[in-house]
Amino acid sequence: MDKSKFKTEPYLEKVDKPWGHELIFAPIDSSITSKILHINEGKRLSLQYHDQKEEILSLLNGKALLTIEDSQGNFEEVEMEEKKGYLIKAFQKHRIKGITACNILETSTGEKGITTRVEDDYNRPTETESLRSKR
Repeated sequence: MDKSKFKTEPYLEKVDKPWGHELIFAPIDSSITSKILHINEGKRLSLQYHDQKEEILSLLNGKALLTIEDSQGNFEEVEMEEKKGYLIKAFQKHRIKGITACNILETSTGEKGITTRVEDDYNRPTETESLRSKR
């Protein structure tokens, strides 16, 4: 077993976003990641989907509205319940809006592939691995 990649130091990266910020707990090259999304009141993430990434979202505090695509391609709006998990599969369109300022735990497969932004309040482009590596 190659132990050269074992780490003992904690990791934290803060990434400012137009809707709030992310606190990321794993380096970008990790096969899994976990982060806290802090969403400001009234702000929302892009309507998006991932071609490779799967994630579980859990509301830690505050109030949030999850817009999520169902198996028929329709969108449901769900007020998230605290400390319950919402599974997002690859290619499933989704968006989160802060009804109040809120914190959401996201646990997912690694930051790989493309995040396609279908709609974005801030006119950001689709996120590729190349763009992501420049943060």
